[in-house]
Amino acid sequence: MTTLNRWKQSIASQSLKKRWAIGSGAVIFLSFATMSIILFIALKGWLYQQEEQEVNRTMRDLTSFFESQGPFLTVQDIQSNKGLMTSIVDKDQTVRLLNADGIELLQINDTSTFPLFDDIDLPRKGYALNTDKSSSISAIGNIQLGKFVGYVQLEHPLKGFQSIMTYIITTMLLFSVCALLLSGWIGYMLATYLLRPLQDLKISMDDVAAHGFEKDLAISYHAKDEIGELIVVYESMMAKLKSSFEKQQQFMADASHELRTPIQVVEGHLALLNRWGKDDPVILQESLEISLREVKQMKTLIDEMLELARGEQLKERPPTYIVKHTIDVIKEIMQVHPTVYIKHNLPVQEEIEILISSNVYQQIIRNILTNAIRYSKEPAHVSIAYEYKPDEVIVHIQDQGIGIAPNDISKIFDRFYRVDPARSRNLGGSGLGLSIVKMLMDNAGGSIFVKSEKDKGSTFSLMFPLIK
Repeated sequence: MTTLNRWKQSIASQSLKKRWAIGSGAVIFLSFATMSIILFIALKGWLYQQEEQEVNRTMRDLTSFFESQGPFLTVQDIQSNKGLMTSIVDKDQTVRLLNADGIELLQINDTSTFPLFDDIDLPRKGYALNTDKSSSISAIGNIQLGKFVGYVQLEHPLKGFQSIMTYIITTMLLFSVCALLLSGWIGYMLATYLLRPLQDLKISMDDVAAHGFEKDLAISYHAKDEIGELIVVYESMMAKLKSSFEKQQQFMADASHELRTPIQVVEGHLALLNRWGKDDPVILQESLEISLREVKQMKTLIDEMLELARGEQLKERPPTYIVKHTIDVIKEIMQVHPTVYIKHNLPVQEEIEILISSNVYQQIIRNILTNAIRYSKEPAHVSIAYEYKPDEVIVHIQDQGIGIAPNDISKIFDRFYRVDPARSRNLGGSGLGLSIVKMLMDNAGGSIFVKSEKDKGSTFSLMFPLIK
């Protein structure tokens, strides 16, 4: 494994806050370092140019001074020029005067060593600079004093320049380290502040994992940013999961309760038969009939529970002509309940098409008609009518049964809910029929409304959107 891969794995194993701090610190450090390098190069060039200007200025002053004195220049004349001498000494420069053969005739100050005369590229006129050495800048120029022809040589040390560069680079490195530490700390604190909602979200998830939905979600974050959107989605998802979980718990509790009763009835009759009923034809017949009825009720209940669970997942909606399938359901009901009177008021336009599968539509109509017959006095009277509107069609199913109290209307679509549990059980109801109807209507994009009056009957109105 290469060093780069180890670094990547090491960083990937850190927490998001640490990675954020490392990333922000690295970016700020690299930015600061890049700016420092550019600034250092620019300052170095500018300061070196200032040093070259100092050498040029000194060389011009020296050339002008020597040539202005003529052939009668003396040491006393040089010493008397206090300004020139002071400038050379203050700048730590060294000057010497050479004849045409390179023999030194005069030296001012003694702070630097000169290169060998034979190694110097002599200019034909004027003076020339030599910037090859990093420790100093050299200059040599032609000079003529009457008949005397020679050279003036200058050595300008760069100690001050190098000290300033060392100070600048040390300062920049120190500031870079400080910037790295400060940016890392600021990045960590900022990450801690910005990621606090995510930390709260993690704690909430841990609570749900450990304790389920016993505790309410407590994430107080109202900013409309990406984290806020994530929390909104999470809260919506958890609310749906909580609702689904509670419905599942209630479903299991109700189902176990509903199945326990017929099982106990069958168990009791089987125990009765085992003790003495098998020798008594009357008790045997009665027990078998009751047991078969309870087993049939359990089978119906299980089928409805499976249908309810399966229907909540299936939302296929092919187009269907509902009038035709209503007639098919009526024929089926009349074969099972021949004494029932069902009045089917056909609409003017019989080819009413909606987006719902034929099986689903028949199941909706079948469940409502079965309920109407079950909770009506014999012979049951039921009427079916259609209300046609531009965007929807409403199927009204009216019975003359026992009706529903106003307080119970809002609950009749709940699973296993019965207006009168004892009476409903005697009539064979499981409490799931209207739950299935409501679920199927929702899946079809429709809605269901109920109007009822106690002891006078009920009207179920099924609203379906029409195909445009």
